[in-house]
Amino acid sequence: MTAHSRRRGWFPRNQSLTIAIHLVALAMWEAVVRIFDIQRYILPPPSEILATLAGDHYSWLSNTWVTGLEIFGGYVLATVAGVACALIFTWSRLALVTLFPLLVTLNMIPKVALGPLVIVWFSYGIGTNILITFSLCFFPILLTTVRGLREVEPDLLDLVKSLRGSKWQTFIYIQLPGALPYIFSGMKVGAILAVAGAVVGEFIASARGLGYLMIQVQSSLDTPAMFMAVTLITMLGVLLYFAVLALEHLLVTKDARLS
Repeated sequence: MTAHSRRRGWFPRNQSLTIAIHLVALAMWEAVVRIFDIQRYILPPPSEILATLAGDHYSWLSNTWVTGLEIFGGYVLATVAGVACALIFTWSRLALVTLFPLLVTLNMIPKVALGPLVIVWFSYGIGTNILITFSLCFFPILLTTVRGLREVEPDLLDLVKSLRGSKWQTFIYIQLPGALPYIFSGMKVGAILAVAGAVVGEFIASARGLGYLMIQVQSSLDTPAMFMAVTLITMLGVLLYFAVLALEHLLVTKDARLS
């Protein structure tokens, strides 16, 4: 049995174990709340949390759509911009020396503190929350991509130059394949931060989204709805993370087979 086939057999078994562990944890949660008669506004059982999905006044579908759009929109924008800027910094020594330190300084600004200013500049709305999400995701993707593009073996670069290859050909055929593991490392970190960015934006000022809904139900101590909102936000984050993992498996594994 090859290593690849062993990995294929290992993956489903571990996924089944993960699902089983989560189900057992939920069953224990339900039992503890019922046995000790814990008040629902302190810790509701999973059954009551799930029952909130039937409430029409929560608008779960539309609010989940808004938050998902903010998460995925800001993340995709950060990925494209991060890779593009990393390429510019790799090609231009002047840009690396002058602009990269400025981006580092800007990244040190707390995004929660920057949120109210962004709202003043761009008003409320999905676009503003996408921008806040982008600001959280951009730098990790940029940083890891720059490192990956600079980790290429000098002999390969010299070979392309001797063959009179363009900078774009060097990027496509040499730098990008070698940098993919670094890029995906940054993308995984960015996927986690994207969820936080969207929720922070909705907490600061928004009239839609799961973060906004959490603020609304908090005033009435509707804890089951708060847990449901957190659950849906988590599911969006997990969906994005697994999408990145699937893309990494497709591209990195394919590149390894070709090499």
